[in-house]
Amino acid sequence: MKIHFKIRRDLLREVRRDLARPHSFAAERVGFMAAGFSSTADELAVLARGYRGVSDEDYLPDHSVGAMMGPEAIRKAVQWATSEGVGMFHVHAHHGRGHPRFSGVDLREQAKFVPNFFEYAPQCAHGALVLSDVFAYGHIWLGDDRPYDVVTRFVEVGVPLKEWSAL
Repeated sequence: MKIHFKIRRDLLREVRRDLARPHSFAAERVGFMAAGFSSTADELAVLARGYRGVSDEDYLPDHSVGAMMGPEAIRKAVQWATSEGVGMFHVHAHHGRGHPRFSGVDLREQAKFVPNFFEYAPQCAHGALVLSDVFAYGHIWLGDDRPYDVVTRFVEVGVPLKEWSAL
């Protein structure tokens, strides 16, 4: 299945701006993006609808990772997914101009919490994104009993339209 992630340019700029802000003790910022979906038999379009950064008070001091979210951050994301019936994507940045990829820590941690969103919003797909300063890369779970898929293509909606393949 081909998976296309589409996001408005203004929303992507907002996300990057938020993730670039310093935190008093965390080495990086993280947030959540809500998404809607449209599909055909062999394609899924993921449509970014909104973004909320994790609140300063919802980070836990943990120097073994760039940022550790506390349970309140997850609770707020679950509440958003449940109340609006949207998919939820954890998002953070690996700054630079290249094509980003998840670190080993990213892979381990997202596997722990992303599939749990299906308990609260089972009708949606959920995932994780990592942004560079110009590109993005993502994983998406289409069910809690399935392994993740890689987002095939990203589309930054604006003038001009920008798109790139993640594979």
